[in-house]
Amino acid sequence: MRKSAAVLCHDERSLQTLAATLDQLGIELKNCRSNQQALELVMAGECSTLIVDFDLPGAEEAIRMAALLPAEQKPNLLAVASRAWPGTGQAFQSGASRILYRPLQTDLVKDALKAGKKTTRPNQRKSARYEVKTLVYLELEHGTLAGVSIDIGEHGLALQASEPVPVNSNIAFRCVLPGTHVTLNGYADVIWASDQGRAGLFFSKLAPAARKHLKQWLSKRGNQNKHAVRELLPPADGHVAFATTEEEALTEAQ
Repeated sequence: MRKSAAVLCHDERSLQTLAATLDQLGIELKNCRSNQQALELVMAGECSTLIVDFDLPGAEEAIRMAALLPAEQKPNLLAVASRAWPGTGQAFQSGASRILYRPLQTDLVKDALKAGKKTTRPNQRKSARYEVKTLVYLELEHGTLAGVSIDIGEHGLALQASEPVPVNSNIAFRCVLPGTHVTLNGYADVIWASDQGRAGLFFSKLAPAARKHLKQWLSKRGNQNKHAVRELLPPADGHVAFATTEEEALTEAQ
C-alpha cells in the first residue's frame, strides 16, 4: 500500500514542489481543503505525514491536535512558512518537527520527509553527548554568530553564544571536531534557547560523510570517557525558550 501525506496548502507553487517530491519518494499527496479534513485523514491512520501551511487559518490547530496522538499513530508533522513569518518558535511549540520555508526546495523537503520515516526527533533527548569545547559558527539573517560548544552528540549539540540564539529551524552552522581537520557543515534546528546565549541544536541536515566522521569521533571519545555523557536538553536552571514539543519539554537535564 502506497504511503500518503495529508497536505493543507493552497499555494500552487508550493503544492507543485510537494507533489513532485512526494511522488519521488512513493508517497501519495492528499490535498486537503480544510484543517478538519486533514485531521480526519491523520486520525483515521490514512496518512503518515501531515504538511500544513501556517499562513492558513486553523493550521496551527491541526498540527497541535495531531501532535497529541499516541507515538505509534502520530504522523511526521511539517509546517510550510515564509521566511518573514514571525512564528517559527510558535510552530515548534505547536508540535511541528520541521519548518519548510517558501519557496520550497526539493532537497530540503525530501530530507524532512526521510527524517520523519526514521523517527529522528524522538531520539534527540536519548542521544549520548560528550563535553567538548570548539568554536561553532551560526549563519543568521543579520550575520554570523559565534559560540563555544558545551557538548555534542550524534544528533545535535549545545553551545554558549555571546548573545541569545533565535529559536529557528534550518540554521546553517559549521564547527571543527577537536583533534581533527574535519569541519562539520550542515543545518540545525534550535530546539531550546536561553536569554543568556545558551542553546540546544538538533542536526536537521548533515552530509553523510560528515555524519560518519562525527560517529567515529564520538565512538572514540566514548571509549576514552564513558562518564561525560549529557543529553540534548536545556539546563535545569535558568529561563529557556522552548522550540520542542510539550512532551519533550517535561524532561529536565541531568
